[in-house]
Amino acid sequence: MAFFRHIWRGIRLGRLQPVSRSFGFDRGQPIDRYYIERFLSDNSQDIKGRVLEVGDGEYTRVFGAERVTKSDVLHAQPGNPKATLVGNLATGEGIPDRSFECMILTQTFPFIYDLQDAVANTYLKLKEGGVLLATFAGISQISRYDMDRWGDFWRLSDVAARRLFGDVFGDQNVAVASHGNVLVACSFLHGLASRELTRAELEFRDEDYQVLITVRAVKRARS
Repeated sequence: MAFFRHIWRGIRLGRLQPVSRSFGFDRGQPIDRYYIERFLSDNSQDIKGRVLEVGDGEYTRVFGAERVTKSDVLHAQPGNPKATLVGNLATGEGIPDRSFECMILTQTFPFIYDLQDAVANTYLKLKEGGVLLATFAGISQISRYDMDRWGDFWRLSDVAARRLFGDVFGDQNVAVASHGNVLVACSFLHGLASRELTRAELEFRDEDYQVLITVRAVKRARS
């Protein structure tokens, strides 16, 4: 029991409550956002033409800039003033087919129960040659906000993501990566911010402690 009384990064390991329940937003940039934003930056050339994002269009603006000709914002329910489309990824309703050069779906799929249907619909909604940039939680707390409204259903491994998207887009058209390590996982679960870890700590990758999964999937012409 003595181990659990030790202090780590100013945190008593024996505590029963996290430092933050808001994923670290109240302390700075959440740790998962460090990986999400680097992933989008690394793939920013894909963010062009007509782009669909969920909730708001911030990442489209930041990482697409002048390459974007039309920015669409999808929301599942009416009432979001930023939304240009009200629709359902699980059914495809309200989202035009074969319309987007890029879809940015960061931390979206975990909140859709019909996950396989949602992935199939992203393929349908992309233009030929279009790119899906998606992220999933691996090791993570529950998002209480989402759980109380529409549900928080899924945590994935890189193997699950590779199979899920490969079955729809084709294995050769999907690139999947995991990010994190045991220190990152503990820090994220406590709600620390990315600034409270060093870059070397954030960049070290241990595939047994997958905090975030990134997916780049390209819609190729079917032979």
